[in-house]
Amino acid sequence: MRRLSAYTTWLVLHGVGSLAGALIFTVAAVYFVRDVGMNPFQLVLCGTVMELAIFVFEVPTGVLADTYSRRASVIVGTLIQGSAFVLVGAIQSVPAVLAGYAIWGLGWTFESGAIQAWIADELGPERLPSVFLRGARAGYVGALAGIGLSVAIASYDLGLAIIAGGALTVLLGLFLIVAMPETGFKRGRAEEGEATGPKAFLRTARQGAGIVRGRPVLLLLLASAFFFGMWSESFDRLWEAHFLLLGLPAIGGLDPIVWFGIFGAGSMLIGLALTGPAANRLEHASHATVGRVLFIFEAFLLVAALAFALAGSFWLALAAYFAVRTARGIANPLFDAWLNQSIDDSSVRATVLSITNQSDAIGQVAGGPALGGIGTIVSIRAALSAGAVALLPSLWLFGRAIKHDGRDSELSSSAARAG
Repeated sequence: MRRLSAYTTWLVLHGVGSLAGALIFTVAAVYFVRDVGMNPFQLVLCGTVMELAIFVFEVPTGVLADTYSRRASVIVGTLIQGSAFVLVGAIQSVPAVLAGYAIWGLGWTFESGAIQAWIADELGPERLPSVFLRGARAGYVGALAGIGLSVAIASYDLGLAIIAGGALTVLLGLFLIVAMPETGFKRGRAEEGEATGPKAFLRTARQGAGIVRGRPVLLLLLASAFFFGMWSESFDRLWEAHFLLLGLPAIGGLDPIVWFGIFGAGSMLIGLALTGPAANRLEHASHATVGRVLFIFEAFLLVAALAFALAGSFWLALAAYFAVRTARGIANPLFDAWLNQSIDDSSVRATVLSITNQSDAIGQVAGGPALGGIGTIVSIRAALSAGAVALLPSLWLFGRAIKHDGRDSELSSSAARAG
């Protein structure tokens, strides 16, 4: 079979990957609560064990991707993630769910950083804002199809929908083995005898850490990822429970599974409508322009997240939920593009991206159990509100990065002293 172009592969990865993800996550929370019997603390603990795995393996797998192959890293990660959710759907127990999330976290570390580094090398960093947004658009299309399929399968068996999503992810990984190209990857310079050995691994790790220390914009984005991780952990684990406590409308006697499918489909349609124009507008945008647009969406996300937490009625919560998903759906690819454009040395791109992702994981591990405890002891609304407040430092750090365009004298001096 002839391998696809990098751009086509990127769209397939996002489209099929999002379809599989929608199969799983449209009904995952209902499955965890209804079939497995998990409480709010255990729901947040899923994310915590996943992020602990990411914390441990993120940087080593990023270094592996830079040292050997970004393509191989993406394929391995896809296969592991799919296998993890087959386990989660097949065994209805809290230990099995926690084990599945830990394995998924391991698989994610192979893919995260490597996939963005791969497409940046294949297509060039200057195209990334538009390419990342179009990848998100393909993801929305796949997710829309996956939501309907997930609801249909879950109406028969909740666990089966999760198994189907995991199996589809495994099939995607097998497809990538024969279809995914890699023509732009070049290893960094190495001394004789260390091209692929342990010395090359350590050299790549040192180079990646040195670039992060030496670029103030990377330090600022690293710190902002920590606070963003704190917020995302509370929202991702508790938004469904918040809707269930507010009460879903008794329209046609719809099952909660169907309602969550409607929520997902609505957010996908909104995202699909907005990412196309955004990609066109940012086709040739400068690094500074991407940063300013990112700041606007991050500020909007903070307001929407707090509104969702404090909403006292279903309809207000729904409007805020759509706002959160829309802002996040555009901000995330812009963050990835801005981060990639800030990395000068392509040979350690995956390592630098992994260091940033590890900071996000640390934020989730640090904030997840505490926010889950607030949700269990006080209220889910209190946990969501506390998580939203965590976005404030992240927004300030973005503003500082934009103001100095990544050239902050204080941070530069600190980096120089650390070096």
